[in-house]
Amino acid sequence: MTNLLSRSRRRKFTSILALLSLCFMVTACSPGESRVEQGNREQVFHLENSAEPMSLDPQVSTGVPENNIIMALFEGLVSRDPVNLTPVPGIADRWEISDDGLVYTFHIRDNARWSNGEPMTAEDYRWSWMRELDPMMASEYAYMLFPVKNAERYFTGEVDDFDQVGVKVLDDHNLQVTLENPTPYFLQLLDHHSTYAVPQKVILAHGEMTDHYSDWTRPGNMVGSGPFVLTEWKLYHEIKVEKNPYYWDADKVKLNAIYFYPIENYSTAERMFRVGQVHKTYELPLDKVPYYREYAPEKLQNNPYFGTYYYQFNLTRKPFDDVRVRQALSMAIDRQAIVDMVMYGVVDPGMTMTPPGVNGYEPPRIIEFNPDKARQLLAEAGYPNGEGFPPVELLYNTNESHRKIAVAVQQMWKKYLNVEIALTNQEWKVYIDSRNRLDYDIARAGWIGDVTDPMNFLDLGLSTNGNNRSGYNDPAYDKMILETIPQSKTLDERNHNFFIAETKLMNDMPFIPIYTYKTKNLQDPSVKNLYPNYLNLYYYKYVSLGD
Repeated sequence: MTNLLSRSRRRKFTSILALLSLCFMVTACSPGESRVEQGNREQVFHLENSAEPMSLDPQVSTGVPENNIIMALFEGLVSRDPVNLTPVPGIADRWEISDDGLVYTFHIRDNARWSNGEPMTAEDYRWSWMRELDPMMASEYAYMLFPVKNAERYFTGEVDDFDQVGVKVLDDHNLQVTLENPTPYFLQLLDHHSTYAVPQKVILAHGEMTDHYSDWTRPGNMVGSGPFVLTEWKLYHEIKVEKNPYYWDADKVKLNAIYFYPIENYSTAERMFRVGQVHKTYELPLDKVPYYREYAPEKLQNNPYFGTYYYQFNLTRKPFDDVRVRQALSMAIDRQAIVDMVMYGVVDPGMTMTPPGVNGYEPPRIIEFNPDKARQLLAEAGYPNGEGFPPVELLYNTNESHRKIAVAVQQMWKKYLNVEIALTNQEWKVYIDSRNRLDYDIARAGWIGDVTDPMNFLDLGLSTNGNNRSGYNDPAYDKMILETIPQSKTLDERNHNFFIAETKLMNDMPFIPIYTYKTKNLQDPSVKNLYPNYLNLYYYKYVSLGD
């Protein structure tokens, strides 16, 4: 479809498919029974998931919709408690950490199996991490393994022998990992999809080790390690996963199946929820918030969420190579007005890149709403009263909330700086590709923490981070993130170094924080044990359905 349809026609096509899906689902159940009621009876969970996934390869995927599915299909060496997110055993049933915090020894369960019944081994992790770090793979999340000794050097090509990387197979059930520096959040990294083991035999049967897209992720081919297995993938319609009988903890899994629906139109998703066709939505249209707050608060989920909604500049394009322009545009945004008038108070103003209050870290409050100073900076950059400012576009992925925020920012920049900004929206896959290729001027972005640690936000500014996507490249900042902070001796010293790094990042302003996330979705009361947590991760093995 990408080669046959224009962007606008693609969006219409996706919307038509969504509406047809809704019509089909409304008539698919037995008379008088909704999809949710049938799902409760059969333990089948119906989840609206926002977008068609780019990929279900754990080492290729980057988006939240993809992760929501991958978490059903795979499990990490270490998992996390579904409520407080502390590390708990996953594929490894236990581990030891050396006194100096550098050597981890993981013991893989005797009953850990791939979904085809074959045993999982330590070699599966060695090979998978070698794939993740292979320069030809160019994984955007390769940096998640950089705490491992020589991992970054292997990724950059400085080291070409993986045996020099701190990953050692002791035997089939024991894996030893050596780090560059003590890393307090390392165990959390092992519950991130980029560090999951992937099936070597299956991948090589369908292509090369470093292929980004191949048939290994299709139903009937995909082999995973999680509580569910992929059984259906109907593009732009639904993805179905069913209970995996070979999962090591299968006896505790209550759900028999999960359906994921890629509905980008949140109004359509809300209608599906209202008529009992999905148990949970990905988001809630902003104009529906007041209704659910007043009449159905038990269905509204609005919980703290470790994430930042922001705009990013393409620093390889003028005029955004000038920090004064970036700072001026940031100062001309009234974040509190966006929160109150556009977002109905369901989020908090984004005054920092890192959400405050994690591990005792309080980030610097540099960002301000100051139109007078913004105009002064813009004039100093050569654009007095906006004169001569080149035509630029603000890119966002198709979504009504994103559109409303973009319109509000567009109006603020016109009002306070006399700058004209065009708005462009793209379907999810096209939007991701545009950002990856730096084919944009200003782009909407959102970052949800993978671990509850400030580093997970501040390393977005690394020049080597595949999720940077802004062209920001500062050797001094890289040194802070890669050397100074990891060598911190105490928590206070570490938080102090975080403060210095974030001060520099916010002064350089490759990113403009807009708001700090909270969840904003609907969930049927029949859904049990899908616990809210700071990362909004779905641990499906605990979920059940019923009154």
